[in-house]
Amino acid sequence: MPPVLILALGAFASAALVKFMAKESRRVNEELDAARAGTEPEVEGVKRPTLRRDPATGEYRPRDQ
Repeated sequence: MPPVLILALGAFASAALVKFMAKESRRVNEELDAARAGTEPEVEGVKRPTLRRDPATGEYRPRDQ
């Protein structure tokens, strides 16, 4: 009898895991679709610095304003 209980518990855990993974993948896909569509709220008034390549080191650093 115990092997039947172990198999039932494994089946229950597998079903719960599949349900969780499906829910999480739907949530992530909705976020990605919103980002692709450009419906993400943009922060206004924030200036992002542009980058300039340092010829000596080859690294990119913020441009002096």
